[in-house]
Amino acid sequence: MTIDLKAGDLAPDFDMAADSGRVALGDFKGKTLVLYFYPKDDTSGCTNEAKAFAEASADFAAAGAVIVGVSKDSVASHLRFKTKYDLNFPLGSDPDGAVVEGYGVWVEKSMYGRKYMGIDRSTFLIDGAGVVSRVWRKVKVPGHAAEVLAAAKAL
Repeated sequence: MTIDLKAGDLAPDFDMAADSGRVALGDFKGKTLVLYFYPKDDTSGCTNEAKAFAEASADFAAAGAVIVGVSKDSVASHLRFKTKYDLNFPLGSDPDGAVVEGYGVWVEKSMYGRKYMGIDRSTFLIDGAGVVSRVWRKVKVPGHAAEVLAAAKAL
């Protein structure tokens, strides 16, 4: 069964290891949360997406929004990725896939005719009450951070 979160749904709770210790949905009560899921640290699309969010982080903060990236990579991998690209927001580590499954982003993918399971690049904008206000699935990286920022400012 695939979970299909939509605007107006309560965001699934989470509490996971992160490069900064732990990160949980409850940490963001009263704040807008940009929760984005990406396939793998230090790959081209994921790096470009992370850098775009990092470059816009001051604008997100001015809009009252915080950014958290999530993948199944280890905390050690996240620390290397964060240091290499000077990322200024937490990266959650979900090696057992509980959070990615809870948000419905663990999906069957296909490359060169081969089917496999992986993370669907997705972003969830969650308001201060823990309600999903906007969902982006199958994200194309160019311009995505700016689009999410505009939506965060509109909240």
